Amino acid sequence: MKIKRRAPMDRRERVRRRLGLTLVLAALGACVGSGEPRPMRVAAAVPRHTGPVTTPQKPREPIKPVANPPIAIPDYNPRSVPSPALVSIIRSLGQNFNGKVGIAVRRVDADWTVAWNGTDLFPQQSVSKLWVTMAMLDAVDRGKLRLSDSVTIRREDLTLFNQPLAAMVDSDGFTTTIEDLMTRAMAQSDNTANDMLLRKVGGPEAVRSFLARRFVSNIRFGPGERILQSTTAGLSWNPSYAQGRNFYTARAALPMGVRQRALDAYLANPPDGAAPSSVVMALAKLKRGEMLSPSSTSLLLDVMHRAKTGPQRIKGGVPPGWSYLHKTGTGQELGPRATGFNDIGIMTAPDGTSYAVAVFIGSTTVSIPERWQLMQSVARAIAANHDKR
Repeated sequence: MKIKRRAPMDRRERVRRRLGLTLVLAALGACVGSGEPRPMRVAAAVPRHTGPVTTPQKPREPIKPVANPPIAIPDYNPRSVPSPALVSIIRSLGQNFNGKVGIAVRRVDADWTVAWNGTDLFPQQSVSKLWVTMAMLDAVDRGKLRLSDSVTIRREDLTLFNQPLAAMVDSDGFTTTIEDLMTRAMAQSDNTANDMLLRKVGGPEAVRSFLARRFVSNIRFGPGERILQSTTAGLSWNPSYAQGRNFYTARAALPMGVRQRALDAYLANPPDGAAPSSVVMALAKLKRGEMLSPSSTSLLLDVMHRAKTGPQRIKGGVPPGWSYLHKTGTGQELGPRATGFNDIGIMTAPDGTSYAVAVFIGSTTVSIPERWQLMQSVARAIAANHDKR
């Protein structure tokens, strides 16, 4: 059999047939799966831009500098900060005084204190009668005592130094009330009246407990007038010292070295020491009614207003229109040196704003008029820099 051969295809025909076969195979592949996943084509990695997309802009003109606006400084507020002038004056008074002095001023309706040696402990002397009276009135508030309670003072109850009450004590004693003793202790600084109140309230520990319960720190309370004064002089207490001038005679008989060492030891670590800043804090709390009941607070402030002692101390510098209520204290002297020359109280302006103030002269050789001048200068500085805002 003779096979007939096809005529050879030209180049175009071959291309058309190959293209047709490719299309048929592609169609079949799309209809029947191969049983294995087809490999995924991955695009080539392109650097990723993480910042915001920005559109090119025309270059900006340079920013011209502008002057900063002035900072607004709030007006001076006396409730938040003291007057800078008052701070300067108190510092100057403390620095220029010839002796060891502590000064503190606190505005009662604010939260600041201006002080010089404000945290040092100074001997209180009769200033401490204030804490005895507060402890007694607190006992009255709690129903432990009554102001009308009767008390009899006998000769064996007498103490040292200032005690006008002693003239009223005869062989039968002198009977009075707790309220009368309080008035005598605070207004006349009577030592015997104060010591009797101290015994009635429970002794030194009761006073310390009261101060602790009122969160008053850095105010010590000593053992009472008898032991405090005899130890400061270099003596041991003897009951005979309460009669006549027996104490003065015994003290004068001591060698000067003994007296000097005893006085130095007392001043270095006074058992009745108090920090001026703590004292004005307590006075401010008293004025705000945070130490005692309203009735006891009113009574105590009234008695302090009637105090007769120290008219030329702080009170001498209080200007007309202002009021001042206070308690003074005066310690022993040895040669030219005076100790414990103190005054603490509350000054109130005509607009009703009050300031607690304390001046403690621990030790000095300057004259009494110079001590007065220091104290009066503090009062004048408070009044001159008072702002009722």
